[in-house]
Amino acid sequence: MKQRTLLSAALVVGLTLTAGCGSASGPDSTTGGSGDKLVVWDWKSGDAKAAAYVEKAKADFAKKHPGVAVEFVAQPFDQYYTLLGAAIQAGKGPDVVLFNGGGQIRDRAGALAPLDSYVADDRQRLAGWDAFTKDGKVYAAPVTLQGHPVYYNKDLYQKAGLDPDSPPRTWDDFVRNCGVITQKTGAKCLAQGNKEGYGIQFFLSATGSAVLTPQEYDDWIAGKRDWSLANVKRIFELWKQTADSGLNTDGANSTAMFNDAFALFNSGKAANVIGLMSDVGHWKDFAEFLTPEKLGVMRAPVVNPAAKPSLPFDGGIGYAVAKWTEDPKLAADLVRSLTSADALKAFYADGGAIASDSTIDVSSGGPAVKAIVTEVKEGKPALHVALSSKTLDLMGRLSQQLLSGSATVDDAVAQLAASDKTG
Repeated sequence: MKQRTLLSAALVVGLTLTAGCGSASGPDSTTGGSGDKLVVWDWKSGDAKAAAYVEKAKADFAKKHPGVAVEFVAQPFDQYYTLLGAAIQAGKGPDVVLFNGGGQIRDRAGALAPLDSYVADDRQRLAGWDAFTKDGKVYAAPVTLQGHPVYYNKDLYQKAGLDPDSPPRTWDDFVRNCGVITQKTGAKCLAQGNKEGYGIQFFLSATGSAVLTPQEYDDWIAGKRDWSLANVKRIFELWKQTADSGLNTDGANSTAMFNDAFALFNSGKAANVIGLMSDVGHWKDFAEFLTPEKLGVMRAPVVNPAAKPSLPFDGGIGYAVAKWTEDPKLAADLVRSLTSADALKAFYADGGAIASDSTIDVSSGGPAVKAIVTEVKEGKPALHVALSSKTLDLMGRLSQQLLSGSATVDDAVAQLAASDKTG
């Protein structure tokens, strides 16, 4: 099965590269050409909720470059980085590329053109640049901010006799409240999906600021990570506790985060979920099932009194320019259109994205989005975004073993420390 998947991915790459490559590809060419076309790869443009965003961006670009066509190729997300890796290896492919912030773009920065000289005028208006920066150079312009709020179902809290407007402030209170909710309503504490190994990433970043001291947190983000610290181990002990104490919804390791875990929260089978600020599994998605007044956002419950809980967030997704593009400035202009104010307003309005543009009015989003945006002012980068994709992959596998009881916290942390040293 694995071999068939790889062969299928390779076939898709070949067809895509043949069908639409190179910035200025002529009608029968895959590299170089007349400069009359740009190709964009992403996984968003095929989403109906992003349709207005794409049209606004294309319209903005057309005003500046009326003779240049723009083709969006929406790739399947589960194959996206495999397909992109093949394009990078071939040294030809799309001109503009969508990336997640953090390890995914930093690991591939060598295939991208630095954008600093092109986006200087956007630096103050947009937030989230650090997630797309490596060695002091910017490789993508942020479209959204992404982070991991802890959402809760106020209706379940109320049915359990708890104050829905006063969520627990400490981990011990959180666990006690969960016990009450389960007893009174039958709902589990946490909607959890870790089939892909993503659950641990959400958990690490959402709870980390409630466990690590501010200095330990800042050192982690700065690359001075000490995996042997008691507080680092404590995060993984809490992760294991969610399984050992029955806090998670059943079958966490066989439940996909996207979108099965979020569906469990939406359906009232769990009182809490660590979700996203943007894209999916976020405030707008949940508001379709819970009225805005019933959707709460809480700070991570305090574990260490010396910690200072904050919302973990970074640049979420951003568009980059491939180094093989014929005209980097032209491609960078398209990136600027994809982060223009009108385009980002449409992305927020239709898709619920917390856009990187700090000037956008989000007052119509209801209590949850208001709480999130308020927390952004004091937020810090997410812990998992500082890790390489190699270490994140290992952490996903180890997290499954921790939930199943086949690995110890000490062993898992030791393996992660070794991986983090080698990148």
